[in-house]
Amino acid sequence: MDWRVIKVSEENNSFIYKGKLLFNKEYDEVLKFHSPGLAPVKDASGWYHISVKGIEVYKARYNRTFGYYFNRASVINNDSWFHIDDRGERLYDVNYAWTGNYQEHLCAVRDFNNQYFHIDLDGNPIYESKYRFVGDFKDGYACVKQLNGFYKHIDNLGNVLNDKTFLDLGVFHKNYATAKDKNGWFHIDKQGHELYKERYAMIEPFYNGFAVVDTFEGVKQIINEKGIIILEM
Repeated sequence: MDWRVIKVSEENNSFIYKGKLLFNKEYDEVLKFHSPGLAPVKDASGWYHISVKGIEVYKARYNRTFGYYFNRASVINNDSWFHIDDRGERLYDVNYAWTGNYQEHLCAVRDFNNQYFHIDLDGNPIYESKYRFVGDFKDGYACVKQLNGFYKHIDNLGNVLNDKTFLDLGVFHKNYATAKDKNGWFHIDKQGHELYKERYAMIEPFYNGFAVVDTFEGVKQIINEKGIIILEM
């Protein structure tokens, strides 16, 4: 059975396959299947994962389980977060206050001092720095909020991408990222250089060369990668 065509019911308590109830069973809550074909479910015994045959993958039960990414899933045991592999085995001994999902072989975590960093597939930190917040990696880069409150981009070794800092920051999408300074939002390249001088109340990433922006006067516009207004909506 192809896990990719299994759907979650509208009630979020069962699985649907080709329009029919799968496993002939309803749960308290379910989340969708992820590679390698496992899904988080909750019943009276707690949260755990099942296979595409509806069979539990392991005997342990958790306060919460999440989907698998790179064959690793975040789980909560009381107030401790960590990752398990696709057999239900713990990946590492460290407990965290929060764990994200693996993206590009790396994962964001928060320790019990409320500091963020990234770990590798074995659970090892990939750098020594600690941050007030870190985001997921996309195309080799992640946004991090430094302890001084300013944002930067780092690469997948933990190196800073450039010498620029910002009040807020987005991931790179098709070579450009959203960024914010004291005057508002704009777009930057990988060197941290602005693409144009204008600032906006809100902006979206570029989509095939164009981005939606909101001016401080409440006007919604579409601009190109040079910042030229193409259309007012």
